Amino acid sequence: MTSADTTLAIPAQGAIDVLALGAIVHRLDPGVVPFHKATECQIHISGGEFNVAANLANCFAKRTAIATAMVDHPLGKLVSERVRAMGVRPFFKQFANNGVDGPNIATVYSDRGQGIRPPVVFYNRANEAAAMLKAGDFPWETIFSEGVRWFHSGGIFAALSAANPDLIIEGMQAAKAAGAVVSFDLNFRNLLWSHSGGLDTAQQTLRRIVEHVDVLVGNEEDLQKGLGFSGPDVTSDSKLDPSVFLSLIDEVQKEFPQIKIVATTLREVHSANHHSWSAVAWAAGKHYRAPRCELEVLDRVGGGDGFASGFFYGLLEGMPVEEALKFGWAHGALLTTYPGDTTMATLEQVQALVDGGSARIER
Repeated sequence: MTSADTTLAIPAQGAIDVLALGAIVHRLDPGVVPFHKATECQIHISGGEFNVAANLANCFAKRTAIATAMVDHPLGKLVSERVRAMGVRPFFKQFANNGVDGPNIATVYSDRGQGIRPPVVFYNRANEAAAMLKAGDFPWETIFSEGVRWFHSGGIFAALSAANPDLIIEGMQAAKAAGAVVSFDLNFRNLLWSHSGGLDTAQQTLRRIVEHVDVLVGNEEDLQKGLGFSGPDVTSDSKLDPSVFLSLIDEVQKEFPQIKIVATTLREVHSANHHSWSAVAWAAGKHYRAPRCELEVLDRVGGGDGFASGFFYGLLEGMPVEEALKFGWAHGALLTTYPGDTTMATLEQVQALVDGGSARIER
């Protein structure tokens, strides 16, 4: 075993470094044009769990895989091609599309905003194939028999149906039995949970899942709304102050003592294109803070997943938590400078930013 922290044991070897379980969506992005005025869009393939697997494979050269739903439809073929292009190994549960109303790959619509005009994101998840997944749909014993070092899922996938949380827990239990580390990104989305039973259902569900988690990603809002912890509100002038987040950690640790690490990004939004950016982590009773930087944002979607993937990379490489946090911070920052939800960064660029690099031209 290797260990980035004495409390977090990660298998040293495995055919799969990180296995993610979640939904894949396609995002239609007209750029800075408001969506209601759009005449053309870029297509981005996304999903909180997939983004982490794709980033780790494409930027950090990790062997990753995604367990998800797929449809036999031209859109499914497009998604499958992008999964392969990012270097992610697929474990697909196939669904037959009837040519009329699904099952479907969900659609996310967005525009990036500009200056004082904020980004807008909305979606259509009607008859989504990923919401039809259930426990028993994946051969976990066979998958984990190859050796899996890390298993990851998230709160957006958990909110899609009443059956998805049981599938997540089934995957986590299989991961634990195989000796893998388990991570979860709370990613609380009020709109999804309002459709799936409301706040009480969200908290009961996420608490059941978090009982199986070693590494938790989520900000103070995720901890308060998603898990039901009480704490002060975060004001607009305190977005980069981690005190509210850190004040909740003692409660988290008391109720979920198996959790080894909790981490989150810190972001203050000055305009659509100017953000202040940092990150914070708690591990083994100690607090760690990433540097602060000012971001000129091209596309903010996926920045949090960029942080998680860089942070997980550092831990998988056996780095101390403080150093791993810098890799998460640096990769998340870089990801906001590219169009789309997944990385276009190189490991060398991430390392340069960790080392204090700048935007001076490279010759």
